[in-house]
Amino acid sequence: MPPTELTSAVQVLGTPGDRHDEILTPAALDFIGRLDAAFADRRLDLITERRRRAALLASGIPLDFSRATSAVRTDPDWRVAPPAPGLADRRVEIAGPPDRRTALDALTSGAQVWIADFADATSPTWDNIIGGQLNLLDISDRRLGLTAPRGERRPDAPVPALMVRPRGWHLTEQHLRIDGRPVPASLVDFGLFFFHCAARRIDAGHGPYFSLPQLENRYDARLWNDVFVLAQDLLGVPRGTIRATVVIETVTAAFEMEEILYELREHSAGLHTGRGNYLASLIKNFAHRPDFVLPDRAKVTMTAPFLRACTELLVRTCHRRGAHAIGAMATHAPGRDAPSDEAALAGLRLDKEREAQDGFDGSQVAHPALVPACRAAFDAVLAGRPHQIEHTRDDVDVSAAHLLCIRRTSGPPTPEGIRSYLALALRYFDAWLRGRGTVTHCGAVADAATAELARVQIWQWLRHGAVTRDTVLGLLDTECAAFAREDPAACVAQARDLFDRTALSRDLPPFFTTDAYARHLVHRRTPVRRPAVRS
Repeated sequence: MPPTELTSAVQVLGTPGDRHDEILTPAALDFIGRLDAAFADRRLDLITERRRRAALLASGIPLDFSRATSAVRTDPDWRVAPPAPGLADRRVEIAGPPDRRTALDALTSGAQVWIADFADATSPTWDNIIGGQLNLLDISDRRLGLTAPRGERRPDAPVPALMVRPRGWHLTEQHLRIDGRPVPASLVDFGLFFFHCAARRIDAGHGPYFSLPQLENRYDARLWNDVFVLAQDLLGVPRGTIRATVVIETVTAAFEMEEILYELREHSAGLHTGRGNYLASLIKNFAHRPDFVLPDRAKVTMTAPFLRACTELLVRTCHRRGAHAIGAMATHAPGRDAPSDEAALAGLRLDKEREAQDGFDGSQVAHPALVPACRAAFDAVLAGRPHQIEHTRDDVDVSAAHLLCIRRTSGPPTPEGIRSYLALALRYFDAWLRGRGTVTHCGAVADAATAELARVQIWQWLRHGAVTRDTVLGLLDTECAAFAREDPAACVAQARDLFDRTALSRDLPPFFTTDAYARHLVHRRTPVRRPAVRS
């Protein structure tokens, strides 16, 4: 049942679009208002705590496993909830933006899970956010056919379970306001999907499932768990129906994997390995440390000692607690160069075979063409089983030193690496400013995490003298000119300005998305005040 009284009026500042009224109903906005009233202040406290912990790291306080939670880590008895309907077999997950074309491709891909990503794969324009929710509603109402945009149909392929990845706690939705302030974007993305689709997902034999990005510690997980409890109570959904996978994509979260599972144990669907955001987090948290300077991205593979320590700890932690462990995203985008495609697919097969042999229960891909190779790697190891949670990896013993062992993955940046980052950042920023959350660049799918790593690594190289400012500016001028010739419609000046402000500044902004969103993607109009829904 919807809430009986509205805690504060909700103002909609976004420009109305086709069918937006199906999502922005008074009852749905009332539900968002209740979530906001309960958790907006706690979110601000959480952001303050993040800043405090970042300041401690910057002051030289070492990062280590928390003594305060040692009892959680050493207790051998607790487990997360068993796999929810549709989530036992997750050998291939496909992630992408919640637009209609991507949804159709994902639903016909043969993957076990589709992650509709409002975070890294979506440029958060108002139309993209509400349009994405409409697509999820149509999918849940079975109004989206299983014929993919290219015309093929796979009637024998199972329809994937649906997970929604809301935006992180650090972001707000400026087009919805309560008492004059923006609503947390996490609550908007979660709340609209849960309100409209939870019952429909349950009726379809699955449930309302989520993938949670940018968690930094157990407090973030605790806040999400409390959101889940209240949301289920408000709509009369049994507690524990919601399930959520946490993306381990910050270095601080890597030190609290057990605690994160514990906080979400009633609603947990395991952990997933991030890469781009994880490396960016490492740079941000140790921006003052010259010994944390990383080489070109191509040289930092998932077999780098510090990344391998993280993935092995993730598998051990998940399986010890009865949870799924999901491997890193494969981003290759097939093109017209057959030899390059075959080389990339060969590398992908090796990566996925290694993950399966390491104990992962599945992995993620960014393109439907990668599904068969990923599935084959896990089929060979799982041998008919849906997962390998029983493979507890008791041989793994990872310390704080292992997670922070960067010195074995070092080296100076190369001109090719710098140019590659500049070209990627400019093209991604241009796409993002024009409403696209993913681009294909150099044979790979790039999203906000890819661009985030590019700009913070350029900043790090400049900060510690690994490259001169004159060198970067010269290469940047060259790349801007080349991009303008390549695409005369590109917003090169705006993309360059965004790069200058977020990669060439004295201090490193936490995320490029926060300032860019407010500057470029917020389009206000006369607010519409929605009445309360009363019973």
